[in-house]
Amino acid sequence: MNRMSLEPLVIEALCQIYDPEIPVNIHELGLIYHVDVSDAGAVRIQMTLTAPGCPSAQQLPEEVETRVRAVPGVRDVAVDVVWDPPWSPERMSDAARLQLGML
Repeated sequence: MNRMSLEPLVIEALCQIYDPEIPVNIHELGLIYHVDVSDAGAVRIQMTLTAPGCPSAQQLPEEVETRVRAVPGVRDVAVDVVWDPPWSPERMSDAARLQLGML
């Protein structure tokens, strides 16, 4: 499977993960900054959390790795949690804002 066909499956897996404090998936919430998929099936994800002191600081990255690793064709997963740029509500998709009554 090449990266062009694998990337949408990885994004779909990310959309199944929800922030425990906000009822929106982490992709729509804007916590996923970058997804890089190689033709060899290696996936590198750059993500953040809503705040450095987030109670899910360990849980969410672990769940991201577990869910993405379960995608058929994925051979390796690396999840990097970054704080720059910091997350803000402006990073949310319009769908997430609508769901939270922010539009």
